[in-house]
Amino acid sequence: MTAQQDSGGLLTFGGHLDVFRKMLFRVILVVIVLACVIFCFKRQTFAILLAPNNSGFCTFRFIEELLGGIGMPFAFDEYHVSLISTELSAQFMTHITVSCLLAVLLASPYILFELFRFVSPALYESEKRYSYLVAAIVYGLFVLGLLMSYYVLFPVSFQFLATYQVDESILNTITLDSYISTFITLTFMMGVVFQLPVIAFVLGRMGFVDAPMLRRYRAHAFVLIMIVAAIITPPDLFTLVLVTVPMYGLYEVCILVLKKWGLPTVYEECEEVIIVEDLSE
Repeated sequence: MTAQQDSGGLLTFGGHLDVFRKMLFRVILVVIVLACVIFCFKRQTFAILLAPNNSGFCTFRFIEELLGGIGMPFAFDEYHVSLISTELSAQFMTHITVSCLLAVLLASPYILFELFRFVSPALYESEKRYSYLVAAIVYGLFVLGLLMSYYVLFPVSFQFLATYQVDESILNTITLDSYISTFITLTFMMGVVFQLPVIAFVLGRMGFVDAPMLRRYRAHAFVLIMIVAAIITPPDLFTLVLVTVPMYGLYEVCILVLKKWGLPTVYEECEEVIIVEDLSE
C-alpha cells in the first residue's frame, strides 16, 4: 500500500489529485505538440480557413449544380473579399490562436479518452458501456455541427455580410480578427446546438422532459428555433431556412431519443399495468 492509498487500497484525495495532475500534463503536452505541428503548416491551415471568403467555395458550386440539375438555373454573384490586418502583431497572434484552437479540436478524442480513464474507476460496468456510447455520440454530433457551420452557415453568412452595402461609395474592409472571431463563434455555437439530442436524453433520464411533451409543443419549438436561427444568422431568408431546417430536425431526433431511451411516462406506465392485468386474467 502506497502513501496515496488508504487502508482499503483506494486512492486518497491527494492520490486523485496526483492522477489528475499527470492526466492534465499529458493532455497539455499533446495539445502543445499538435499546435506546433499546425503552426508549421501555416499555408495549408489558412487555405482551409479562408476558403469561404470567395464565390468559388465548394458549397456555392454545389448549390448551383444542384439547382441547375433540376431545371432551376442559379448562380451566386461573383465576389472575393480581401482581408486586412490593422495591428502590427495581429497576424502572428491570430496564427498562434488558430493553431491552439485547432490543436484542442484535433486532440479532443484523446482528451475524452483521458477524462474517461480518470472517472472510469468510479463507474459500474454498465455505466462504462453507456459512457463509451455517450462520448462517441457527443463527439460525433459536435463534429457534425462544425461541418454544418463550415460548409453551410459561415459561407452563406459571410457572403451576405461581407458584400452588403448601404451605398456603393462605401467599401467593406474586413479585418482578419473579425473574420476569425466570427468563424470561431459560429462554429462553436453550431457544435453546441448539435448537442440537443444528448441534452434531451439527460433531461429525459432525470424526468424533466418526455417525448409526449416535446410532441405537444412542436409548434412552439419551431417558432423558438426560428427566433434563435434569426439571431445567430444574417437577416436573409435563405440563411434562416438553412439553419432552421437542421435545428428542427434535431428537435425531432430529440423526440425519437426520448421515446426510445427516456423514462416511461405516466400514460405508458398505465398501459403496462393494464397489459399485465390482462395477461394475469
